Amino acid sequence: MSTEAPAPRSLAEALRARDDSSLAALLRSRPDLITPVPTDLTQLATRAGTRASVVRALERLDRFALQTAEALAVAGDPATYDELLGLMGGDEGEPLVTAALPQALGTLREQALVWGGDDRLRLVRTARELLAPSPQHPSPTGLGPTVREATAGMSPGRIQEIVTAAGLPSTHDPVSAADALSGLFRDRARLSALLDEAPAESVEVLERLVWGPPYGQVTADPAPRLRWLLDRGLLLPTAPGTVVLPREVALHLRAGRAHRTPEPVPPAVPAAATHAAKVVDATAAGQAFTALATVEELLKEWDEGGPAVLRAGGLSVRDLKRTAVALDVSEPVAAFWVELAYGAGLIASDGEADERYAATPAYDEWLERPAAERWAHLAQTWLTATRTSGVIGGRDAKDRTLSALGPGLDRSAAPEVRHRVLVLLAGLPEGAAPDAESVLARLHWERPLRGGGRRDEDDLRTRLARWTLSEAELLGVTGRGALSSHGRALLALPAPAGHVAEGPGDRLPVHHRPASAEPLSPAEQAVASAAAARLLAPLLPEPLDHVLLQADLTAVAPGPLERPLAETLGVLADVESKGGATVYRFTPASVRRALDAGRSASDLHAFLAAHSRTPVPQPLAYLIDDVARRHGHLRVGAASAYVRCDDDALLNEILADKRAAGLRLRRLAPTVLAAQADPATLLEGLRAMGFAPAAESAEGDVLITRAHAHRTPPRTAPEPVPEGPPAPDATLLTAAIRAIRAGDLASTAPRKEVSAASPASGELPRTSSAETLATMQAAVLTGQALWIGYVNAEGAASQRVIAPVRVEGGFVTAYDHTADEVRTYPLHRITGVAELADD
Repeated sequence: MSTEAPAPRSLAEALRARDDSSLAALLRSRPDLITPVPTDLTQLATRAGTRASVVRALERLDRFALQTAEALAVAGDPATYDELLGLMGGDEGEPLVTAALPQALGTLREQALVWGGDDRLRLVRTARELLAPSPQHPSPTGLGPTVREATAGMSPGRIQEIVTAAGLPSTHDPVSAADALSGLFRDRARLSALLDEAPAESVEVLERLVWGPPYGQVTADPAPRLRWLLDRGLLLPTAPGTVVLPREVALHLRAGRAHRTPEPVPPAVPAAATHAAKVVDATAAGQAFTALATVEELLKEWDEGGPAVLRAGGLSVRDLKRTAVALDVSEPVAAFWVELAYGAGLIASDGEADERYAATPAYDEWLERPAAERWAHLAQTWLTATRTSGVIGGRDAKDRTLSALGPGLDRSAAPEVRHRVLVLLAGLPEGAAPDAESVLARLHWERPLRGGGRRDEDDLRTRLARWTLSEAELLGVTGRGALSSHGRALLALPAPAGHVAEGPGDRLPVHHRPASAEPLSPAEQAVASAAAARLLAPLLPEPLDHVLLQADLTAVAPGPLERPLAETLGVLADVESKGGATVYRFTPASVRRALDAGRSASDLHAFLAAHSRTPVPQPLAYLIDDVARRHGHLRVGAASAYVRCDDDALLNEILADKRAAGLRLRRLAPTVLAAQADPATLLEGLRAMGFAPAAESAEGDVLITRAHAHRTPPRTAPEPVPEGPPAPDATLLTAAIRAIRAGDLASTAPRKEVSAASPASGELPRTSSAETLATMQAAVLTGQALWIGYVNAEGAASQRVIAPVRVEGGFVTAYDHTADEVRTYPLHRITGVAELADD
């Protein structure tokens, strides 16, 4: 006696036969199926067949799995495995296709796109409708409709004429005639004999149509070569002036292949160049240091309040250009750094009436962290962000320009593409850099439908991949095109084979995952960031506590400076050039700026002597003393404004100067001038005339002018916009499968028929309150399990199998087989009750 399980008759039955691990794999690959958790397996199957869910699942198939689904869409329903293998490998077969087909079919089964055994393979109906050929939506296979589909609207007389011309006996009805013609075209020997009789010009017509598109145009009076084909059904009319090559004929001419070029093996990603691992890491570390310096420079530029926020949100084109000039980079690169700082929560709008962008309090906390940790924070932000700077300057759906920091920059696929590109780089030997085109070809094979079935410069995934390669180099995740050791740690990937630890940070434990793993969870991201920071720290240059003063009034910083030194030097001198070494230039204006900030000449001399590895040049000492001697000789206060000076000759000189006319000065006393300008304008005007005035307070003290940092209120970094529901974790999967199984048990449990009006399968039971109470009380005495319908406080209806323990006070306490625990239910929320069958 056979013990084989009966073949499933529906997708629900096929899901019911799966074990928990198989269901978990389905829900993990298609998380939209448990948002919300279905009540039973029937509802799960229904949801898995909806158009939106099927489209999302098809978009996540690789090229060969998609080709397999496309072949099933043009095969019989159901199809056998051998029929599918013939469509994929052709009559002669192909070893690579034969080897890869079981895995591709397994993927389709796992994702509930295909169900049934190898003798009865069925593609879910929605997927068949999406992939099967039609005049409006040609199949990627290039195949047309079958003979039966193409002759559905043809007159019976015309079908009989075609059957007779093809050498077949006439039949009694159009259906059998179409079946006879289809049988002829499926018979390789008979169809070959028929085609041997065809004129060469007719065969040429078929060869042009064989790989698609299968449709062609004809006139009312076709040429002889077309008439021969039309008379024998090798071309069938589908509309006035339009003919199609039947699927059976095309498959014969293709030697059974559904696709011209099956792609069972993904394109290789070879190494285009190879560098020493130390060189890659050193280059990447240099870029990482530059990235930190650039972000700090950007925030320093906006420290006292950055550009204004546009009315529609974002940064104006003019402000982006100014930022690019300040950072000495191109506008797209400036947009990348601005968006990165925004994504990391370092800048935001201040929310004031005159809204401007400014640094956030988080920026000050970020500055206090070690350099490697600051980089890891930026890199992890980039890896997971959905905001994409590459689209800035483009147009949105309403034809509005997309601006930096503005709305509409989220691209949900960005994190997945970045992660996948870096994983492909991680699969190469250490220090190997790939060719960009090979990376793009591999990504297109892995997700062919994400680009609308094409690969070109307008395909979003292609552009995201190109941006990923350039941005990873800018950020220091890669060096010379190869993935660095700290970049690999950022993904929590194991070191490549043959890797030798070279430093203390390289020997620290890292939480490794396989290279094909999905993007990390937040907890894993924190561990990976810490590991990346440990590997990067030894590679970053140590901050210096000295500069080299030169006689041409410049100072050279041969590396990064300690923060207090850099901040003081930034006030005392102007940055002249940047690079491996930073050159600062001392000018009268920069020295006066330091004096305005409260420093005295002796303070400046002591500061330079303490931090210079070379003696303080005499010209620099003279410059400081000269500016200090004149600084504050003139005092400016608020009258509107006044100027006072002990040297009345100096005031006479100012009054006589024609450049002072705009200040509208007049003498109030021998040592005091009054102006009709405000103090700031008066200070600026006198400095433009070559004087060195100092502002004073109402008490007569010199005002110390320091830059006042402008900070926004505390702001949270922008959250990534996920692409569909998030992948469920193990806890949610376990709970969801348990609930689905229990709900399915409740909906499929055999029940006693109590009346002709008993509910159909899947519907909630309906009984009166008295019947419900009486049945519950009886079940408490007998220990019998019951099937109930229940509506919760949110109005969601469900079916449950319970074993009542106690009924009192309008509540029933029962062991709920659905939830596998004891629960209490209000009786008024129970829609009805039914007894389960004894078996």
